[in-house]
Amino acid sequence: MNLEARKIKFVQEFLKLQSEEAISRLEKILSNEKKATEARIFEPMTPEALNKRIDQSESDFKNNRFKNSAELLAKYK
Repeated sequence: MNLEARKIKFVQEFLKLQSEEAISRLEKILSNEKKATEARIFEPMTPEALNKRIDQSESDFKNNRFKNSAELLAKYK
């Protein structure tokens, strides 16, 4: 059975599920797999790009374009 056929069979079985717990577990597995895949394709920043980002961050700070930790915490409460 090729990958496409396996995906179709998996989705068909998934659609038959009635257990919310089982769906939650599968969602967690999918999320973890996506994170692992993203970690594998991570490309480090070049020194030039890093220096450019540092310069931009310093400029933002000097021009008061930033949020302090209290503002960030309040945003996500």
